[in-house]
Amino acid sequence: MHAQDGTPRAGEDYPVSWRQFLDRFGTEEACVAYLQGLRWPQGFVCPHCAARTAPYPCSRGRLVCRTCGFQATVTAGTVFDKTRTPLRVWLAACWYLVNQKHGASALGLQRALGLGSYQTAWTMLHRLRKAMAPPAPAPLQGVVEIGDFCLDAGRIALAVEVARPPGVGQVRLRRLAAPSMTAMASFILGNVAPGAALRSAHAEDCQALARLGYACEHAAPQGARQPAMPGMHRVAALVRRWEQHLPQGAVQPTLLDAHLREFSFRFNLRGADSVGLLFHRLLQQAMHTAPATYRDIVQCRPE
Repeated sequence: MHAQDGTPRAGEDYPVSWRQFLDRFGTEEACVAYLQGLRWPQGFVCPHCAARTAPYPCSRGRLVCRTCGFQATVTAGTVFDKTRTPLRVWLAACWYLVNQKHGASALGLQRALGLGSYQTAWTMLHRLRKAMAPPAPAPLQGVVEIGDFCLDAGRIALAVEVARPPGVGQVRLRRLAAPSMTAMASFILGNVAPGAALRSAHAEDCQALARLGYACEHAAPQGARQPAMPGMHRVAALVRRWEQHLPQGAVQPTLLDAHLREFSFRFNLRGADSVGLLFHRLLQQAMHTAPATYRDIVQCRPE
């Protein structure tokens, strides 16, 4: 049970150490019970008819709705849908991933969990990276710096909430298929609230965004030692440093968004005081993220 303000509690809603993890998730039944609490925190809701009547258990972990007879499972329609990997292994993979400050590798995960296949480890990592983006993220508000920058694997759109005194709030990142205003406009419309005050280093961008109904200020350069948009400058530098820590060849252009989701997840939750809380948040999002097959992952395209 969460605290009255909805904040999950260390040691109760999530483990705070590997020892606590092992004690809590020693069986498949314990893992299923934990995921049920994350998927249906107010009690079971039938995915078919939305009835809130308590289901009755059936074989193979199925839950049968007493209203319509629909047979559901806690993992159906989530990142863990149709997996053959035990949930104990999935939860251990989540714990491993959030513990890697500079990003995890499939080889590292394979070795840590003793997985028999590199492809299995690789697919698990990318499924979890998909879950690192909230299914319905709140749009950025207030003053938002926007722009793009380059990585070795491609060009990146970036939006950064800024505050006074100078500080950085939430960020949004996406690989751009092409450095065009059309692509940037799509990114901004999908990630920034209509009432936000935008700042851009490019005057022509401000004119285009004004036609979309955004108030946009041209941020003129302040000199070599003082960037025009300090929030964006800081985050772009951190993303470049993040890329340098990843294994050589890990960030292919078509998979760049997956790594950007991981960076954003860690950055936007940087105030978390426990790895266990990151674990909890990742699993919360995984239970509300649509499944992805190996083919879905390898065929992904930039937006």
